[in-house]
Amino acid sequence: MILCIFVRLKDIKFQLIAIMKNICVFCGSSRGVHDKYMNHAIKMAEEMVQEGLNLVYGGADIGLMKIIADTILEKGGNVIGVMPQALMEKEIAHKKLTEMHIVETMSERKELMAAKSDAFIALPGGIGTFDELFEVLSWNQLGLMQKPVSILNTDGFFDDLISFLKRAEEDKFLREEHLLNLIVEDSPAKLIQKLKDYNYLVAEKWVDRLREMGY
Repeated sequence: MILCIFVRLKDIKFQLIAIMKNICVFCGSSRGVHDKYMNHAIKMAEEMVQEGLNLVYGGADIGLMKIIADTILEKGGNVIGVMPQALMEKEIAHKKLTEMHIVETMSERKELMAAKSDAFIALPGGIGTFDELFEVLSWNQLGLMQKPVSILNTDGFFDDLISFLKRAEEDKFLREEHLLNLIVEDSPAKLIQKLKDYNYLVAEKWVDRLREMGY
């Protein structure tokens, strides 16, 4: 799916990001019903190792989270986990990570993962994955950070979500410039390249413009 958005270039400016080293991946604590989800997670992990990128993730030893972490570790890459103490006590923590950071709350988990990461990728997942994806999107929108956020759209898994975001943009609940900052790709290699080439789009005076247009 190609998302076409028209922006007023006079209202935005470009800012280069620093060289990427750590990529935060949000994905399911389930592996999904189809092998295609596992296979795509493995391909993403292989691409990250090839590019010398470290993984930051939620630290679990289950689902797609385990698959991408194990693949990177097996190929000699580094994996940084972040997990709340309550989940550690449920014995779902990965025991062989390069680093494991234990925090008190889910909010602290997301904040530390973001602080340690240069970019973000969402793979298929459930409520937790969607929550993490939308939180970093909102931080970018508010200017709290300026880091690339992306979706690996395995077999069209996120098509309906992308259509929903487009509807929100069309109905003026979401700025077109903010939506343009979201990278969507169905190829791990192409997605990594887009992250490397990313230029952050800053929407100038977007709140004032909404008021001027009566929205």
